[in-house]
Amino acid sequence: MNNISGISGTSTAELLKQKEKLSSSGSGDAFSQHLKSALNEVNELQVESENAIGDLATGQVKDLHQAALAIGKAETSMKLMLEIRNKALNAYKELGRTQL
Repeated sequence: MNNISGISGTSTAELLKQKEKLSSSGSGDAFSQHLKSALNEVNELQVESENAIGDLATGQVKDLHQAALAIGKAETSMKLMLEIRNKALNAYKELGRTQL
């Protein structure tokens, strides 16, 4: 009767395989596809969270725990995406300040 779905972690071996696949492609297309995929996943989590909040507001929530998990996942994924964006912007600004 356990409704909690397992958290899928990425192993080091899987990360190395992804790195090799990205480096062997040689183009920025793989990176852009990976980034688009990550953004779509964050968007899906946000939509699920909004649905859960709507269900909470209208009293139609079936499982309060699952709704709280959906909201927590969306919040965490958004924070991670914002941090990645901030790091990318900082790197871009640093490159702009680099004198050639």
